[in-house]
Amino acid sequence: MTTSAHTAPRDRAACEHLDAADPLRGFKDEFILPSDTIYLDGNSLGARTKGAAERAQTVIADEWGTGLIRSWNTAGWFDLPAKLGEKVAGIVGGGTGSTVVTDTTSINLFKAASAALKMQSADAPDRRVILTQRENFPSDIYMLQGLAEQLDAGYEVRLVDDAEVSAGFPNTMTDEVALVVLTHVNYRTGRLFDMTTTTSEIHDGGALVIWDLCHSAGALEIDLAGSGADMAIGCTYKFLNGGPGSPAFIWVSEALQNRFTQPLSGWWGHAKPFEMSPDYAPADGIRRYLTGTQGIISMSMAELGLDIANRVDMAAVREKSLQLSDLFIELVDSRLADHPVEIVTPREHAHRGSQVSITHPEGFAIMSALIERGIIGDYREPEVLRFGLTPLYIGFTDVWDTVEALRDILDNRIWDAPAHKVRGAVT
Repeated sequence: MTTSAHTAPRDRAACEHLDAADPLRGFKDEFILPSDTIYLDGNSLGARTKGAAERAQTVIADEWGTGLIRSWNTAGWFDLPAKLGEKVAGIVGGGTGSTVVTDTTSINLFKAASAALKMQSADAPDRRVILTQRENFPSDIYMLQGLAEQLDAGYEVRLVDDAEVSAGFPNTMTDEVALVVLTHVNYRTGRLFDMTTTTSEIHDGGALVIWDLCHSAGALEIDLAGSGADMAIGCTYKFLNGGPGSPAFIWVSEALQNRFTQPLSGWWGHAKPFEMSPDYAPADGIRRYLTGTQGIISMSMAELGLDIANRVDMAAVREKSLQLSDLFIELVDSRLADHPVEIVTPREHAHRGSQVSITHPEGFAIMSALIERGIIGDYREPEVLRFGLTPLYIGFTDVWDTVEALRDILDNRIWDAPAHKVRGAVT
């Protein structure tokens, strides 16, 4: 099954043929989605996995309801962060004993950045600059700014453009830089960065690097250990389909694991938590990245999505993702050419994640009109309509129908209705 911007199907029947021949088509049955919905927002919140409600009921009724506190041992609750961490490691190329599932992405970034800066303060005390992308997800920037303010030792957060990162930091990788925090796939545009090359450039400049994998884990092949990365963070509720607010993960390279100093030194990261010592002693290895008691219900449901991701061939997922986005881009080019639509997602495969983002001056209203038709993407300022392409439950016909709906909404100005101008708290 091969398609590209040059061989994209020219009608809906051809898309149906591609869907029928899709080797991943059986995975759609692993998810529960409304029959009248095309769900293109898996890059923000993945679809519900089959069995999630039943798993939550088992944890609530049996493990909690009957097992009560005994379930920390009898149901394996205590070991769940490390157990799920092994499953994440298999998806991101992390290696055994490298990852735990815990807390939120923002909290894990705070922990990782704090530990990285403490390592650098010992090895290179004059390095006081943290670099991150201007287009990074805002929460990452906010956490770094807050950390720099708390350290109160001359630390500074500097923002760099994506073009500067792609060019190898010719102007910004100075001997002041201690840490670089990068998003692997730009959440707004879908731009993908070369992890191996970029990590090498950062190390050549004397800095450490933390990768944010929120928009790439579960959507494409990742090799953290092979790339030489230092640390990584990410969430489980996007392409890993863990459920709303499901816990995040943190990965630390083998070389740095026992140098990692926990800034949030809670009892779950203690070497012997049930000795109840008044003095903190960090556990060896990955348990030291934990802080407090875990959210077991959410974590248990997240396991279902991780199990699916571990069963799938990620190379096949990536191949289909690129085929879907090739088709989306070709159809936007050919069928929406009469409208002020611009594709902001890179056209080169090597620089494209698993989404297509387009801009239009009335982007919010257009997305509202699409959602009213049961085609769910999302909107990001300024003027960006995002379409997440989750290959496990999105097909070629879905892409065709989406662009056709866009054409109708634009041609007939359906977006220009008062109801489509009203914004809720979440866009």
